[in-house]
Amino acid sequence: MTFRPAPLKAAAALAAGFIAVRVIYRVLFHGADGSGAVVLALPEVRLPAPFAHVVMFGPVTTGGLWDAAASAVPIALTILIFGLLNAVIDIARLFARGSRRGPLRGIARTLAVAWATLPALADAVRSVRFAQRLRGERGGVRILAPVLQRTLERATAVAAALELRGLAGNPVDGDCAAPVVLHDATLTHRGGAGVRAHELVLAPGTLTVLAGATGSGKSTLLRALSGLHSHLDGGQIAGTVTVVGHDRAAVPPRDTAQRIGVVLQHPREGFTTERVQDEIGLALDLRGVAPTIVAARVAEVAERIGISPLLGRRLRGLSAGEATLVAIAAAIVEHPILLLVDEPLADLDTAYRRRVVDLLGALAHEAGVCTVVAEHRAAELGRVADRRLWIRDGVVVDGEDAVAVTAEYPRSRLVGEPVLRARELTVRHGSAVAVDAAALTLRSGEIVALVGPNGAGKSSLLSALAVPDAEADVTVDGVPLGRGRGVALVPDASDDLFVCDTVAAECRRADRRAGASGPRTADRFAAFVGRDAGGPGPARLMAQHPRDLSVGERRALALAVQLACAPRVLLVDEPTRGLDAGACDVVAAALCTFADEGAAVLVATHDADFAAALADRIVPIAGGRLGQESPMGHRRSMPVGTPPRSRTEPVHRPQSPFVEQANRAEAPARRRKPPAPASLVALLTANLAALAAFGWPLVASAVPAQAQSAVPVVAVALLPLAAIVVLGLLDGTVRSAHSLALLGTLAAIGAAIRIVGTGVGGVEAVFILLILAGRALGARFGLLLGMLTIALSSVMWGGIGPWTPFQMFACGWVGAGAGLLPRLRGWAEVALLSVYGVVASYAFGLVMNLWFWPFAVGGGTDISYAPGAPLPVNLGSFLLYSLVTSTATWDTLRAITTVIGVVVVGPAIISALRRAKPVTPITPVAARGSGSPVRPRSTSPRGGGTRTHPSTARDAAAAPH
Repeated sequence: MTFRPAPLKAAAALAAGFIAVRVIYRVLFHGADGSGAVVLALPEVRLPAPFAHVVMFGPVTTGGLWDAAASAVPIALTILIFGLLNAVIDIARLFARGSRRGPLRGIARTLAVAWATLPALADAVRSVRFAQRLRGERGGVRILAPVLQRTLERATAVAAALELRGLAGNPVDGDCAAPVVLHDATLTHRGGAGVRAHELVLAPGTLTVLAGATGSGKSTLLRALSGLHSHLDGGQIAGTVTVVGHDRAAVPPRDTAQRIGVVLQHPREGFTTERVQDEIGLALDLRGVAPTIVAARVAEVAERIGISPLLGRRLRGLSAGEATLVAIAAAIVEHPILLLVDEPLADLDTAYRRRVVDLLGALAHEAGVCTVVAEHRAAELGRVADRRLWIRDGVVVDGEDAVAVTAEYPRSRLVGEPVLRARELTVRHGSAVAVDAAALTLRSGEIVALVGPNGAGKSSLLSALAVPDAEADVTVDGVPLGRGRGVALVPDASDDLFVCDTVAAECRRADRRAGASGPRTADRFAAFVGRDAGGPGPARLMAQHPRDLSVGERRALALAVQLACAPRVLLVDEPTRGLDAGACDVVAAALCTFADEGAAVLVATHDADFAAALADRIVPIAGGRLGQESPMGHRRSMPVGTPPRSRTEPVHRPQSPFVEQANRAEAPARRRKPPAPASLVALLTANLAALAAFGWPLVASAVPAQAQSAVPVVAVALLPLAAIVVLGLLDGTVRSAHSLALLGTLAAIGAAIRIVGTGVGGVEAVFILLILAGRALGARFGLLLGMLTIALSSVMWGGIGPWTPFQMFACGWVGAGAGLLPRLRGWAEVALLSVYGVVASYAFGLVMNLWFWPFAVGGGTDISYAPGAPLPVNLGSFLLYSLVTSTATWDTLRAITTVIGVVVVGPAIISALRRAKPVTPITPVAARGSGSPVRPRSTSPRGGGTRTHPSTARDAAAAPH
């Protein structure tokens, strides 16, 4: 047991503040006139009707002050007791334990996800703020949209990870003899694009490499085999897709989690725990396996992969290579029949690429796992691959070995005078030195490649050159950076640069910042992607959300945006990450064009072949120190995975006995059943019980006088019971991994907003999130989000107490109410939400004041709760108390804050939330044709990871599934 003093200190301050407030209330409302000497001889002031029974001020005596302070001691002691409990109990670990089993494991899992999301949320804020600095803009409220987009994408990744680990699943057996069988299979998205495989059979103990251009459908095929395509992304399957003996369209991925291991792109985004050993054993924990067995299995897998020293480490501190190995370990912890791996080499240096390739080969050929790897670097897997497949024009075809081609990029290569000079540049992250006394010169018209292993300091050096501190000696054209034309950096996380809803809006925004000089950003972007700006292709791209573009197109857009101000130096971090050969050509052409215009270009990359083909100089870096640079006097052959141009026929294999399943009749898609009447009655009953607990002072007059003293105890005891009933009732709605991850992520955002804002003066920005989320994602989602946000923030600052369940319900009602409003769109919706925000702000203040009013004021004043008094008397006293203490101040400021937030950021946030809205699980099973018509929201048909499209125009405010 670890003692944390912070919660106890906070509780002590809160208890002392409560005693002080009690004394102030007594003085203000004629309650400090007692025995002893008179301290203040204040005049008595009687209020007019309807508050004629209230007298303010009056004489203040020592005995009256002592009685006021003593009457507050019981409540203050309660606060201190809860502070002590918060200090000695590790509630976060209770979340983790509760998520493994029990009736509330959905809620506990959500809170555990939220707890693990908080560090990533802080990273997202820092990254987005840095990206805005790179664009030469102040952060302000504009950072909210990209921060939310980034965290929602993490929620999607977490959802996929939990679904693939078996959250709330019913495990099924698997067929080891036929890991993958596809026959006349078509995998489609809502937009119509997709992948076709006429017949494909993969055998156990083999490693298959799947290659193809960016956006060709590699990730789509892998997600279809894993089950994510149809059960999480909203895609459709036609024909036969049988995986480990099960119809993929009918069986969700959580049920096949034991039989299929999956490593998705960017594995760190999908980590849902804090430590390596917990992440590897998560699938076993979710199945309720005994802890001793989990520990033994985790140790066994870690030993096999060679990561035993990592088991006790935090996931956030891992390098890209270590994170990839951990993700593979988590995928094979249950000894799967099939292993699906999506671009495992993209983020790795040479040593880790070799290690991962060897590991995948061993899993296939020694452990007998059918392994499918989607990878642009197909040539690096050639020595362990048994089979190569390509996706060309949406069709899976047989592949061939990668061929070596000479990748030279024509340029004028006229290197001029030095543009950027950096001397003795040192970068520290805390006590660690990331870059040690670096000296670098970049010349006009040249391209320099900075190469080195993971963690060498490449990104740190680029960031320091782009945004140096005051002590750094960095000049551009002889002028200290910041007073010259400057440096533009396209960071590794280049998507953080985007804040608008369309590509066209991003380009216009960049043009406004740059002024009238230079080419239009839209024209430059079109040129980078090799298209005419006026053609239909770019017009389609301009209307898309920037995050729905392919990886190469997003990189090209980031380059165009950063070049809008015509910087003298361009820095690009990992320009080819996740790109195929064609997309690499797009980026390389853009860099060459800019260098030919007389600027200096510095790229940091793991891609040695790309650097050799493009750069005039290569500068190595290791351990934060620059090494001896080498000029490139020649161009080398660059092996790329160019698809064979002579073969376009689909893959054909001997017919499998499972192919006969393709002849079955089309089955209707499964849709979510409406809530049962009993569930609705239970939900209504629990909320009415909670409402009664809030309003006990106004209804207690009907209770016999001798029972009055028990009313506060009953009220405090009843509300936690009601909270448990509601959470238990709604637990089923968060068994969907997508809903669970979205709840956890948004709860983390809400908790962070609430703690940072502190609610001082009523400025509570968390109301903005609750209202917008409830509006976009539904009433039940809003109810749960409000409750979980309060629970999580209370855990974080150690503020759990008798008030916590009251706050949970009140905030939950705020979110739920937004989901019940009439359906409007555009500015009419913003106006409706603004009015609702005002009403909700005042209503929240009233209900929170109501339950606490008797405790806050105590007895002995003219506005105290009077047991047995007529309802008008108690109601009048309460309204006066509420008006003086919050309605005219805190609640009004809360309403103003909410309206401003809804108007300024509401449209962007609602759009982002609707893009991330969970889809209804579907099982479109069809025979040799298209599936049943459904209304899915899908991942983008273009490649580069999961990119969700907006929902259909009539997004119902329905509960998540």
